[in-house]
Amino acid sequence: MPDFRGKVVVITGASAGIGAAAASRFAELGATVAVVGRSPEKTAAIAARAGGRRHLVDYGSLDDVRRLAADLLGTYERIDVLANNAGAMFASRKVSADGHELTFQVNHLAPFLLTNLLLDRLAAAPDGARIINTGSAQYRKAHLDLDDLDSTRGRYRTMRVYGASKLATILFTRELARRTQGTAVTTSAFHPGAVATEVARDNAWQWALVNSPLGKAAKAALLTPEQGAEPLLRLATIADPHSANGVYFHRLTREDPRNEQATDPDLAQRLWQRSADLTSTAD
Repeated sequence: MPDFRGKVVVITGASAGIGAAAASRFAELGATVAVVGRSPEKTAAIAARAGGRRHLVDYGSLDDVRRLAADLLGTYERIDVLANNAGAMFASRKVSADGHELTFQVNHLAPFLLTNLLLDRLAAAPDGARIINTGSAQYRKAHLDLDDLDSTRGRYRTMRVYGASKLATILFTRELARRTQGTAVTTSAFHPGAVATEVARDNAWQWALVNSPLGKAAKAALLTPEQGAEPLLRLATIADPHSANGVYFHRLTREDPRNEQATDPDLAQRLWQRSADLTSTAD
């Protein structure tokens, strides 16, 4: 593993699970870790363990994402790694403070906005910067409808909406790689595997199932958060980041996307434009 002393790593969704595990690993490498989370208590505990600083955010508010970006830019003179790891799923359709379906906002619009707000600082990193996005294999079965990004049509199906948001993650990764080509900024996405995390904490019946005796027994077969963080660490430390630029990994294995939409460059560009419009981000 390389020496990360003097480098700054920003990890969202770091108050538990994969993000918390990654924060500890980066701290062991000597990095200054910006621990970003929603829970004040949990985020503070992970920051203390990693010797880093706590940064709170509610991804249900794009204004709060803007506040977070200003906080990060005011705190760190450089950012070497941005790990867009925060994610959620919901049992029923919920609407954010900005009027968007909440899964789509938390899993796509919020990280899209944060990345764009931090991009100039990332581009100025002396040794180049890496943007690493946590995806999911659920993208394989997904369909993204640019005319219904807020899931207003038909019956709301949790995994369908979640999968579409993770398909958006791959399209965002590929389009960001195209836009930053020739610079020192690279980006990748990965599926961490079936990991025991808190991604379903906002889904009441699923969370209850996870914490039931049956669910706890099933969790024994899942990967640990530390194992789930392995692809993130690998992508942050790979010797030639340009070899992974725009690439999606299933765990540690490079995967050519198994969804026709995921490889559609026109769709990726149109999603970027729609996302820029919805977040009031200059394209």
